[in-house]
Amino acid sequence: MPHPSKFKQEDDSKPIPHPPRYKEHLQILATDLKLAYKALYEAIQPIPYIRDRLYCVDKVFIEGGSEKWVGDGTFRGKGTSWVRLESYKDIYTNPPGKPVRYIIQADPGFGKTTQTLQYTFNWSTGVKGSPFADVQLLIYIRLRQLRGIRSLAVAIKRYILPKSCHLTIADIREILEHTTSVAIVLDGWDEYPELDTKLGGYMRDIITARAFPNHDVTLTTRYLPKEFPATARRVRLTGFDDEARDQYIRKAVVGDNDEAVEQIKQRLKDNPVLADLCQVPLFFVMFAHLAHEKEEFRRFRSVTEFFEFMIKCFHDHLRNKVRDRNVEKQSHQYEGRHQEFSTMAYEGLSKPDQQIVWEKEALIRRLGEGFYDHHKRIGMLVEEEVITDQAPADASDVYTSEIRFYHKLFCEWYAAYRLAELAITLDEAELSMELKKLDPYDLQYLYRFACGLNRAAGKKIISYLQSLKGGDKFAVLCILELTGQVDDIKETVRKLCADTVSIQNRDTKLLQRSTIQLLGIASSHKIPIARVVIDDCSPVADQSGSSLALCSSQLSLPILSILQKLWIGDVGRRMDNTEVVGILRYTAQCAAVKELWFDAPTFFPMHLPGRVQGAEPILSSLRSRNVTVRGRNVKTESSSRGLERYLDLCSGVWETEEERDQRVLNEQLEPQVHLQ
Repeated sequence: MPHPSKFKQEDDSKPIPHPPRYKEHLQILATDLKLAYKALYEAIQPIPYIRDRLYCVDKVFIEGGSEKWVGDGTFRGKGTSWVRLESYKDIYTNPPGKPVRYIIQADPGFGKTTQTLQYTFNWSTGVKGSPFADVQLLIYIRLRQLRGIRSLAVAIKRYILPKSCHLTIADIREILEHTTSVAIVLDGWDEYPELDTKLGGYMRDIITARAFPNHDVTLTTRYLPKEFPATARRVRLTGFDDEARDQYIRKAVVGDNDEAVEQIKQRLKDNPVLADLCQVPLFFVMFAHLAHEKEEFRRFRSVTEFFEFMIKCFHDHLRNKVRDRNVEKQSHQYEGRHQEFSTMAYEGLSKPDQQIVWEKEALIRRLGEGFYDHHKRIGMLVEEEVITDQAPADASDVYTSEIRFYHKLFCEWYAAYRLAELAITLDEAELSMELKKLDPYDLQYLYRFACGLNRAAGKKIISYLQSLKGGDKFAVLCILELTGQVDDIKETVRKLCADTVSIQNRDTKLLQRSTIQLLGIASSHKIPIARVVIDDCSPVADQSGSSLALCSSQLSLPILSILQKLWIGDVGRRMDNTEVVGILRYTAQCAAVKELWFDAPTFFPMHLPGRVQGAEPILSSLRSRNVTVRGRNVKTESSSRGLERYLDLCSGVWETEEERDQRVLNEQLEPQVHLQ
């Protein structure tokens, strides 16, 4: 629940004198912070195994979609909704002197850390007009490093500043207390080691504004903290749309080579099974680089097949770089013999509180130093120093190394080998008990990989999924992984699409995701889609109209070339002209659509602009195909009553049925009047 906004108030009646050497220390701290941030933002690795090719964040950062929550401080209830932002800069619009807590949510791989590193670049290099451009200090903290830390000053001293910096913890604490223009960025709340412990109380105090109430604080996380101020501003990242993908390819992969850009985009179109995966910026980035650099890149029949190819690229790159027979032999052994590695990954994911970080020495004892070194060199494993106790800041033995996967999805890949092994050996009841530990919503690719890696295991896992409420659609995707042949699921998809296909706000995200992927498969294989209903999901089209983002779940519906009817229902939604035009633009690109409905329940009418403006080419396209656009229980600026209305595709005006019939009659009579 939101924490009530009870900020500590300081007595501003008397100015607090600055301590001796304050200005000098402030300048030293700002300079050293910028040096430290430079080492972070100039070390971006789009593909983890290419360690000799590092990028500055400004060369690869592309804005994906982002939305802000509009409504009351409880983040729920009538009159609340997600609203699309034009730029990440629009997150920070509060007037100077009015500190705010910002919460930026997104799943792993959606660019939370990359975006915050762009903040550090902008601040360090003085980019005008950027967030935090005018603050004296920007404090950027990676929370996963802060085990046992009870002070922001200690965290800055131990984890950010170079060891050569002579500022003491007391100096830093004084600077934070006396500097009015400070912004704090806390990256990765969900990775904070002290998240649910008493030691985590200090960071919770910062989030709730019980500490540093006069500074802006930005928190990135997968999920909301248990406490936050009622005034907090909540934002979420929604991934890459077509425009963002195009921008990234041009900015970081091929430049302005139009032919190369189209080749990469065509390879994505040739792989519709990867459409969902490539909405995640991190994986689209890897896809784009591999599609450009690997001549053997091909059409993949399943996500499992693509991951096998990608993992092979990791190992091949190291072998090609080293060109040593002994290294090559060991590399093949490490690539193929990973049973203990897979068991370790599976054990971590099947725990109630998932463990995806391991202490280095314990991991080496379990896997062997050679195996560990190899997977670190190919970029699969990432090593990071953390503090283990509360020893003095100048102690030399307080650091230890922790190991994590480059991305959680790689952990799911290796864990899938162990899951497949268990599925073969366990009976139905035992397997059901084992799978209850693994939430398909959170670990959908673990299930899909396991089905793709072993056919016998896949059949038993699919049988379990089909027994779950709402699991039948996800089971179809697992069948595709198992067989690698769309032909094997075509009849199931055909039956699904012959009737109304619903995507509802109350559906689980897994069910929504599965439904969207099956619709994409149907469209790419020319299977007719009779009617899609999007119910209370607040869909918003991207600028090009190439996808329809569902604000309720951060998922996107691609263009469905043979969709016949589209129905959009939203309780009491107020849509502006831009939103309506976006949905019309999306509909116009669904070449077979004959009917578009805007609908709302009887007591909660939808509010639409009285006239659609600036959309003449779109309306003309719809008119040429005889598309009907209508709304039920719709209010406009000219009428406060919720009525059934039709959109005049010539004028862009919403009409009642009587007004439409009268207009049609007048149009029919007009030629006769001229003849007389």
